[in-house]
Amino acid sequence: MFTDIVIMAGGSGTRLWPASSSRKPKQFLSLPGGSSFFQAALERAFACLSGTDGSVVVVAGAAHLDRVARACAAYPASDRERVALIGEKVARNTAPAIACAATYLLRTKGKGRRALVVTSDHIIGPLASFVTDARAADALAAEGKLVVFGIPPAGPETGFGYVETAAALPSADAAGRAFSLASFREKPDRATAERFLASGKFYWNSGMFGFSVDFLMEEFERNSPETLAPFAALAAPRPQDYERRDGVAVLSSWTGLDQAYAAVKGISFDYAIAEKCASAAVIAASFDWTDIGCWDDYARAKEAGPKEQAEASAASGAAREPAAREPVAPVFSSNASRCFVDSDLPVALCGVEDLIVVVRSGADGSPGSVLVCRKGESQRVKEIVEAAKAAGRSDLL
Repeated sequence: MFTDIVIMAGGSGTRLWPASSSRKPKQFLSLPGGSSFFQAALERAFACLSGTDGSVVVVAGAAHLDRVARACAAYPASDRERVALIGEKVARNTAPAIACAATYLLRTKGKGRRALVVTSDHIIGPLASFVTDARAADALAAEGKLVVFGIPPAGPETGFGYVETAAALPSADAAGRAFSLASFREKPDRATAERFLASGKFYWNSGMFGFSVDFLMEEFERNSPETLAPFAALAAPRPQDYERRDGVAVLSSWTGLDQAYAAVKGISFDYAIAEKCASAAVIAASFDWTDIGCWDDYARAKEAGPKEQAEASAASGAAREPAAREPVAPVFSSNASRCFVDSDLPVALCGVEDLIVVVRSGADGSPGSVLVCRKGESQRVKEIVEAAKAAGRSDLL
């Protein structure tokens, strides 16, 4: 199994504004069952590393490290001791974040490591299937391949990137689901997406990758040396560069890290490395995967109820502290139907239907905000976000 798991926990997640903002990105919102997206990602990481001495590296915005550490505090000391947090003073997209994490692993763990990069803002389950697929990806990574999880498409989705598969590859844990990778494709138009589905060779790009760290460093040097260079210049962190927050190691003063982020240009891992890699493979996922891209998606997930969390804790084999739940305000209704409410203030609904109502009171010190939209129209939140920026109200975001 992979020796290390890298959790990508950056981003602002304004598609779920006003609950999600630069102060509290989507990955810290609650899932059905009470834990957050980020804590579910931790569960997956710990389950993949069960029975090993592997580590978990979390790359997050520097302003969110306290929130990350508090989320980790719900887990036993044996799990918290696996975790190291790295803070980004400025966001530079996924390629610099992965280059940073890979450099950290190389400097602290040495050569011969294999890492799986996982997202922290998706709903994934069942956990046992994810672990099985991770094992299959690890076997291919050990053969010198960059491995991506491909999601079997549920329809001709135009909002996701795709991966095209070629020849089948032998796999003990993913028989019939392991393929060499032919190409990455950008988000298609509807007609192109329909052709992708008809071919049977295309999967949604999950954004989760497995690799040998040594192999990946060579890929960076070959295909995106300007991204790797600022991080490759970093020496190994010293013991005094860490501090403990809620029992978790936070790399608070890695000499040169802030300068590396200031120097590097923002670029996605797909553009910098994955699309250029000559040795890549796809595992067609056996797990369910949902990208919560708008309030309609979030409402459906919440209304469906908990699916992953109970079996996640059981499968990881360790007792967990109860996850901290966000306060739930009462909702009163009269002649209202099919409405979804996410609020920290009491809400009353009268004579309405098919609404999404999101209220944040500002009790955490942020400006209070209210969103009201009809179900099926929540993609328009991005227009509200742009309008707030244009009005000089980025403080709301």
